[in-house]
Amino acid sequence: MISARNISLQYGKRVLFSNVNINFQEGNCYGIIGANGSGKSTFLKILSGEIESTKGEVVVTPGERISVLKQDQAAFDEYTVMNTVIMGHKKLYDIIVEREALTSKADFSDEDANRVLELDGEFADLDGWNAESDAAKLLSNLGIPEELKDVELKHLESGEKVRVLLAQALFGDPDILLLDEPTNNLDVETSMWLEEFLCNFRNVAIVVSHDRHFLDKVCTHVADIDYGNIQLYSGNFSFWVKSSQLALKQKAEANKKTMEKRKELEEFIARFSANASKAKQATSRKKSLEKLTLEDIKPSSRKYPYINFEIEKESGNNILRIDNLSKKLDEKFVFHNLSISVNKGDKIALIGRNDLAKSALLEIIMGAEKSDEGSFTWGVSARSAFYPKENTAFFASDKNLIDWLCQFSNNTGDSFIRGFLGRMLFSGEESLKPVNVLSGGERVRCMLAKMMLEQANTLVLDEPTNHLDLESITSLNEGLERFKGTIIFSSRDHELVETVANRIIEISPKGYIDQSDTTYDDYLSSDNIRERRKRLY
Repeated sequence: MISARNISLQYGKRVLFSNVNINFQEGNCYGIIGANGSGKSTFLKILSGEIESTKGEVVVTPGERISVLKQDQAAFDEYTVMNTVIMGHKKLYDIIVEREALTSKADFSDEDANRVLELDGEFADLDGWNAESDAAKLLSNLGIPEELKDVELKHLESGEKVRVLLAQALFGDPDILLLDEPTNNLDVETSMWLEEFLCNFRNVAIVVSHDRHFLDKVCTHVADIDYGNIQLYSGNFSFWVKSSQLALKQKAEANKKTMEKRKELEEFIARFSANASKAKQATSRKKSLEKLTLEDIKPSSRKYPYINFEIEKESGNNILRIDNLSKKLDEKFVFHNLSISVNKGDKIALIGRNDLAKSALLEIIMGAEKSDEGSFTWGVSARSAFYPKENTAFFASDKNLIDWLCQFSNNTGDSFIRGFLGRMLFSGEESLKPVNVLSGGERVRCMLAKMMLEQANTLVLDEPTNHLDLESITSLNEGLERFKGTIIFSSRDHELVETVANRIIEISPKGYIDQSDTTYDDYLSSDNIRERRKRLY
C-alpha cells in the first residue's frame, strides 16, 4: 500500500495541491485525471519520491518496491536493452553487477567467494534465474524483437525506447506501479496487451493517461485533481464522467423534482455496478460500486468546450477518388498503390503502425505534400476543412485571439467572435492573449474553432486529440459523432475511432485493408481480418 498524507505542493503563490489524503490499496488500479497543468504527472513524481512536497509525506508499506515508467529516454543510452529492463528491479540488478565484478577479479579471494555465495542466495530469493527469460517475454509482448536484446538503447528509435522503458517498469512484479502516459507510441495490439496486463495485476497500479478507452478498461478507481484537491471515486472513467454530470444536473435542479433526480442517479449506479461484471477487474470494481452512496458522487467543476461542426452546403455523393497513390519517406514506401473512393457520409479512420504514413496521406490529399506516384481527385461539391498534426505555422504572429479568429470568419463582429471563443473556453481577457504564447491544448482548440467556422462538408483530421485534456477530447468526440458530413481522420484514441468511424482503412508498405460498415472493436476482433492484417506487416 502507498498513502499520501496531508500532501501540499506550492510553487511561489501557485498552490498545486493542498492537504491531499489518499490511500492506494493493493489489487486496485487508479487513474489520475485532471485538466492540463493540474499536476497529474507532478503527483506521480511526489509518490515516487522524485520530487518533494511542500508539506506532508508519502508512506509506503515497509519492504514494498515502487516501479516507475521513466520519461528520460537518453538516461539508458549506454545500456543494452536486456540490462535496461532488468534495471527496473534495482536490488536484483545491483546483485548481478556486484557478482560479475567479483567473479571477473584476477585476484579472486576466499572472502570474494563467500560474498558470491551470499549474492547467489539473494539472487535466487529474487527469482533471478528467471530474470532474463521474464525480461525477454515482456519485450516480446511489447513488440521488441529478440535480436535487439543485446543492442544499446542509443541505437533504437524513439518508439522502441519507450517500449523498453515500459518493460523496465513492468519487470519483476513490483508492489507499486506508477505509469505516466503508458500507451504513448504503442500500436493497438500492444495497448491491448498492456490493458490485459494491468487488469490481471495483483498489486497497486496508478496511471496517468488521456486515453479514455484505456482508463475504462484498467481502472477500478479514478482520482480527480480539481482546484488543488484530489477526490477519489470508485469506478472507471466513464462512470466518473456520467455520474458527475448527473450530479451536476441534480444540483442545478435542486428544487425541481428532487426525488426523480435522486432515483435517476440511483438507477445509474445500479446499472453501472451490474455492467462491471463484464470487466476483467470485476470483483474489485463491482464491490466498490455496490458500497457507493449518493453522497459519494459529487458534481465536477470541470468545463467542456462546445464543439459542433455545421455544414454550409451539402456535398454530392462523390467526395474523393484516390488512384494508385504511393509515397516514399527516406527512399522507402510508407504506402503503395492506394486506391480508395470516399463517398458522402463515410467516416473513415486511417489506422496503421506508421504514423508518418497516415500523416503523409492526409497531407497529400489536402495539397500540403506531393505523392511519388498516383493521383487523387476531389468531388466538385466537396468542401474540406483540415486539422494538421503540426499547427505551429498558424500561430507565428502576435495577433490576439479575436483578430486571429476573425481571419477565418465571415462574421467579424466582436460579440460573435467573443461568443465563439467563449464556447471554446477562452473568456474575458483570455480572448486578448497573443496566439504565439498559447499552449498546445489551446492551439488545438483554436484550430477546431477555425474548422467550425469554415462549415465544410468534409473534415480531414490528423491526430486531433494530441495535447487535449479529457474534457476537450470528450467534446470533440461528441461533435464528430453529431457531424452529418464526411470525415477522414487518424487517431490513436481508441474511443474516438470506435464511436465515430463507420469505415476502417489500415495502410502499410505492403498494402491496405478497406473495411466498411464496421466498428473498430469488431475490426480488431475479426479472425478473418486478423489473418489479412498479418500480411500487412
